[in-house]
Amino acid sequence: MNLPNSITMSRIASVPLLIWFLSPHSPFKGNNGEQELAASALFIVASITDGLDGYLARKRQQITTIGMLLDPLADKLMVTAAYIILVAYNPRIVPAWIAVLIIGREFLVSGLRSIAASEGFTIDASEIGKLKTVIQIVSVVAAILAHRWDYWLWFGGHFVVAVHLIAVTAIYWMTAVSIISAVDYFVGFWKKIDHASERARTRRTSVLSRKAKAAPPAEHPSRIL
Repeated sequence: MNLPNSITMSRIASVPLLIWFLSPHSPFKGNNGEQELAASALFIVASITDGLDGYLARKRQQITTIGMLLDPLADKLMVTAAYIILVAYNPRIVPAWIAVLIIGREFLVSGLRSIAASEGFTIDASEIGKLKTVIQIVSVVAAILAHRWDYWLWFGGHFVVAVHLIAVTAIYWMTAVSIISAVDYFVGFWKKIDHASERARTRRTSVLSRKAKAAPPAEHPSRIL
């Protein structure tokens, strides 16, 4: 259990905390948005650890099998838990069909990665996937804050932050980018699986050819004494 894996485990541990913070039994219940601010801060910190554990694992050369298993698991748990909670916590911002679509996308990508690993290749994260991660953080935090505020007035009311509008825009933008990134991921997978299948067929043909050449010729029955 090295430092990167400990950070990953802390991200997994933050999932039940997020559920607790956004539940009716939250320890931050109040009239000034304490619950929303605490949950948002927790999700932001947990999201930061997503990149931190991978960076430390590469820098310290502590990439382990358990880390490779836990890191994507922690990401999926954070995403699915956040959107499932938001369907109940703020349904006017996150309708159920959006949560199903986003969670379904995560299952699809996980399945493709499993098949790719079994075939001996990997699919690198695209720029669209990285953009999806950033929008995902913004959408979840904005949706949590929009439960309490429609807008913020800063600098004596001279600057207005439309919290509700940002949340709605981020959620639907997140949905669109999730679909696009899923299609992009599937296309990349399909190209590589074709190449992998072709290489496998070539190797099998080569092996059979060598075996056929190596097999000694059978003797004629009349020569057997």
